[in-house]
Amino acid sequence: MSTSRVPVPDGSDFPIENLPYGVFDPGEGSRIGVAIGAHVLDLPAVSGRLPSTVAEALAAPTLNPFLELGRSAWQETRQRIIGLLSTDEFDRLPDGALHEIESVDMRLPFEPGDYVDFYSSIEHATNLGKMFRPDSEALLPNWRHLPVGYHGRSSSVVVSGTAVRRPSGQLKPLDVPPAYAPTAELDVELEVGFVTGPGNALGEPIPIERAGDHIFGLVLVNDWSARDIQRWEYQPLGPFLGKSFATSVSPWVVTLEALSPFLTAAPDQDPPPLDYLRTPENWAVDLELEVVIQSPGMDEPIVISRTNFSRMYWTMAQQLAHLTSNGTNVRPGDLYASGTVSGADPGSYGSLIEMTWGGERPISLTDGTDRRFLEDGDTVILRGWCDRPGEVRIGFGECVGTVVAGPG
Repeated sequence: MSTSRVPVPDGSDFPIENLPYGVFDPGEGSRIGVAIGAHVLDLPAVSGRLPSTVAEALAAPTLNPFLELGRSAWQETRQRIIGLLSTDEFDRLPDGALHEIESVDMRLPFEPGDYVDFYSSIEHATNLGKMFRPDSEALLPNWRHLPVGYHGRSSSVVVSGTAVRRPSGQLKPLDVPPAYAPTAELDVELEVGFVTGPGNALGEPIPIERAGDHIFGLVLVNDWSARDIQRWEYQPLGPFLGKSFATSVSPWVVTLEALSPFLTAAPDQDPPPLDYLRTPENWAVDLELEVVIQSPGMDEPIVISRTNFSRMYWTMAQQLAHLTSNGTNVRPGDLYASGTVSGADPGSYGSLIEMTWGGERPISLTDGTDRRFLEDGDTVILRGWCDRPGEVRIGFGECVGTVVAGPG
């Protein structure tokens, strides 16, 4: 692999093998760039060195026009960027083509016309089933046969760093009438989302063997949840106001090309899925994930959960194939999240409702306080990276959100 001419600090999420895409603002408006080490390469500034077919798309304020161009354009552009950063061409980059990441503001990298949240961790689904339906089977009969999901609100998808206002809604404690009040059970959901490139025509499903032509890359997702609002409203149609108030995404989109060395076999599925959901390709990702929290009284954040994305029961290829199996059309920039990523033990759960088992087992913080659910002023950080011994680290950066009080 090529060696970057831009210094890359040890342990950086963004070596030359990664080159994730984002949208940044150096103070003059939004521009598309790729991260390299502690810097971002301004792609409009070097568009004359890139394929002519992508120059106009990369001049846009979001990634959507570039996403629409498809895999061959993505691959050609990636190779040209690697050349710019690793050969003598680097010496001829225009002044101002590189910015320090710390000196720019990151923007939402794509404009999602649609947002869908799946429910693809068998551990998470089982845990919530036990809590929400204690007298019934934890998994509903359809869960092992199809990727369960719901349509969220694309309008409330926000970039990392955006404050999250505590939502209000209808709450229904036991034995009293419902009341409208701020949620007392604000939760984090550790998720991974994929972003689509070229879409499909209405009425024409995307076969699972073509999923790679339509998935551009992945982001970290925090699909914040108000559990008490959700508990009262979700039957019979599922999540609504308890989820739609905010969904945070990391600012860098890590491409499938960068992740390809870390694709691995998904867990066995029992019963075997129907034919349209079967593929011999590796679609699970060996991606380490962690949830970090810091209260206003803490000097340093602490890790409260670590897990791995590779154990998700349903893969993104299956999710895309199922989503479009009825002929619905996807578009460039649509966001599809995995659902909460949880492992088999409390230290690997991806939500506070699981970590504290509905609030029964609070988590102790280093400032001497406990958490059942999030309080105003709490900051949640999601991190993700692929890193096996002897292989390069491919990181996602951070997905950060701080809880603030809702409107009075």
